[in-house]
Amino acid sequence: MATVNVRRVWLGTLAGGVVWCLWSILIEAGAIGMARYEKAIQAGYILAQPRYKSFEFVWFFTLFVLALVVARLYAAVRASWGAGPMTALRVGTLIGFAAGFPVTFSNSAWMPLPRIFAMWHMIELWVGAILAALVAGWLYRD
Repeated sequence: MATVNVRRVWLGTLAGGVVWCLWSILIEAGAIGMARYEKAIQAGYILAQPRYKSFEFVWFFTLFVLALVVARLYAAVRASWGAGPMTALRVGTLIGFAAGFPVTFSNSAWMPLPRIFAMWHMIELWVGAILAALVAGWLYRD
């Protein structure tokens, strides 16, 4: 069994986390947009301020933790699934589904927030995981 190159996993985590955070910012600012947020705030669907003062920090920290999971899983399965972008895509798709689908499906079913928010949040997590996996896979070397 091949050993995992821990330094490359951390490099993939860092790079993948940065890409995922940038993707998250792009989705929140661009696809969802502040105009939609303002309307949802005015309608009383979401709070004007987060309940947690350090929400943004914790959110981005969480994305880096998820990037670590993606990078580590890619390094672990490449011996059996093969190295390369298809394996990274598979890992990212699996982690993205687990991270993005269940909670956003539940939110879209039970919260009065317009479903476009849940859809874009799911896309944010799912595509973010795929991007992080592709970056981590590209950087990983035995």
